[in-house]
Amino acid sequence: MEERLKTGTTTVGIVCKDGIILAADMRATAGNMIVDKKAEKVHIITDDFALTIAGGVSDAQLLIKLIRAELKLKEVRTYKRPTAKEAANLLGGLLYSNIRRMSMLPGIVHFLFAGKDVYGLHLYDLFPDGSVTKVRDFISSGSGSVFAYGVLETQYHPDITTNEAIELAVKAVNTALQRDSASGNGIDIVVINNKEIKQVMHKELTYKL
Repeated sequence: MEERLKTGTTTVGIVCKDGIILAADMRATAGNMIVDKKAEKVHIITDDFALTIAGGVSDAQLLIKLIRAELKLKEVRTYKRPTAKEAANLLGGLLYSNIRRMSMLPGIVHFLFAGKDVYGLHLYDLFPDGSVTKVRDFISSGSGSVFAYGVLETQYHPDITTNEAIELAVKAVNTALQRDSASGNGIDIVVINNKEIKQVMHKELTYKL
């Protein structure tokens, strides 16, 4: 059987009463080798939308370029900004087309997609098969997600604020970093609220002998 390089990561999305948090670690791997210690896994793609990536890097990079172009094109054609649901479904369509073109599975991407529109704030789980699921509390993806979920399940509550959720995201990702060798090196966090999308943390972890 053909051996394939496996990728790993830990990403987290948290719905708060005053915003949405997206977080991810900063390690990129190929099999047992760490190929990048400063990988960018949380991307702000427009003034309204941001996403996290878990999976094949080349596919993720291409799909991010495509969704940026599609969203801009839709805005030009309709003379209005796309809603979060429209944007998530556009990306879901790209994922569906991407995986259906593959005779094998060399590259698969799992996105957590968040954004703001006239209807409020939204978080979606976009699975590699193109399915789009609305998330109403929290979500995690990647090889470290099983560890992150343990923290999120016990400490999340519906009235959580963005400041509290930042601390929770740090705990969740840090827990995964301790147990998942494919996750590590640091954490990126982006906050989405009704006014803006901004990066609030870009913290590298250093290891001393």
